[in-house]
Amino acid sequence: MKWITTRFLIDLTTPQIMGIVNVTPDSFSDGGQHASTAAALRHCEKLINEGADILDIGGETTRPGSLSLPLEEELTRVLPVVREAVRLGVPVSVDTYKPQVMQAVLDLGADIINDIWALRWTDSNPAVAPLDGLQVVSRHPSCGVCLMHMHREPLTMQSAPMEGDVVAQVRLFLDQVAQNLQGQGVDKGRIVIDPGIGFGKTVAQNFALLKRQNELLTSGYPLLAGWSRKSSLAAVTGIDSISETILVVHERMVPSVAAALLAVERGASIVRVHDVRETVQAIKVLNATK
Repeated sequence: MKWITTRFLIDLTTPQIMGIVNVTPDSFSDGGQHASTAAALRHCEKLINEGADILDIGGETTRPGSLSLPLEEELTRVLPVVREAVRLGVPVSVDTYKPQVMQAVLDLGADIINDIWALRWTDSNPAVAPLDGLQVVSRHPSCGVCLMHMHREPLTMQSAPMEGDVVAQVRLFLDQVAQNLQGQGVDKGRIVIDPGIGFGKTVAQNFALLKRQNELLTSGYPLLAGWSRKSSLAAVTGIDSISETILVVHERMVPSVAAALLAVERGASIVRVHDVRETVQAIKVLNATK
């Protein structure tokens, strides 16, 4: 299986490691360590040296309770990093839901759009020209896209989590948005799905998605698993999930690697991680048993 992207045809017959680059001052996981362009690019190079197959660059935190970042601020954070990162020889994904950011990074040569809103977000600001992510992606000849399930929105998603059979609901949603994108002329080979661990789900629901992950694969779309440093891991391991300081979230590295391995064993094609070196080593051990 291959993932069609702007510049790369990514081989998904082996697990792909997507390294996270947060160009944000308020990320829950690395709190501004890579907020400057220079620091972000150093981190990109570090992740590549550690074995990252894909870089995922994001300029807006979407942790539970977060507010939307103004468009111009996101562009200011992300564009200088993407402009240089596309020269590093690996696929560049951009974590954004704003159509204007999508268009701008694709114009710079970005390979993948990674969208927590699954191309459904529209700007309510009348001063912004009407544009939606579905248009941006469908008009591009080849960019890859990752469609994620999110219940509600970041500001409110954990105040009223999902109810009922979460796996069935997530599967139905992802199938619908992926098929809608194909209906706009986008090749199925460009589409990856993400169940959205931690986005409007309880701890039990997140682990149900992992346990029954194979049910999400029935439509044939590759799956990206994003468990890295999520609070559900803290909840089941006893690591403090309330005081999310950088020290505390770094203590989630071991359970993050464990979750990534379980996701790969259950059919995930891509794992999105902060701790690239450790995840690469663990997957090598897993592959040695096959």
